[in-house]
Amino acid sequence: MVSPNILKEQALLADLNDSELKNIGGIIKEITVRKSEHIFKEKEDTKGVFLIRSGKVEISKMTTDGWKQTLAVLTKGSFFGELSIVEHRLHEANAVALEDTALLLIKKEDFERMENEDLQLASKIMKKLILVLSKNLRQMNEKFLKALISY
Repeated sequence: MVSPNILKEQALLADLNDSELKNIGGIIKEITVRKSEHIFKEKEDTKGVFLIRSGKVEISKMTTDGWKQTLAVLTKGSFFGELSIVEHRLHEANAVALEDTALLLIKKEDFERMENEDLQLASKIMKKLILVLSKNLRQMNEKFLKALISY
């Protein structure tokens, strides 16, 4: 079981109370990934939602002409893999550890079970997920508009 103190450091779980942290701590798995190791690849089945406890992860996609395009570099407290869970699809990007990285994993099956068995907890997590995604989308839109204006 992952301790509530460790879980509170995660952006996705920061708003949960102690009881909720204890519940989710019982289903989260701790994993370690070595530098340069793939966490998942494009077109693979969804494994779950990954939370970064320490280290650094690159999210990238291969372009049609074979070039790697970095989409994001994520650090402690960030999460990834959530879109594949929400949209019930395969991963559309690659996730690679840029350094030795400690991850917390909410497996797809456990996430789906939580949605059915603890609607209040799932709702809090989904609300936080939506807030973070909205913030990221807003930032990307601002960057796009600045690039467009300066072009």
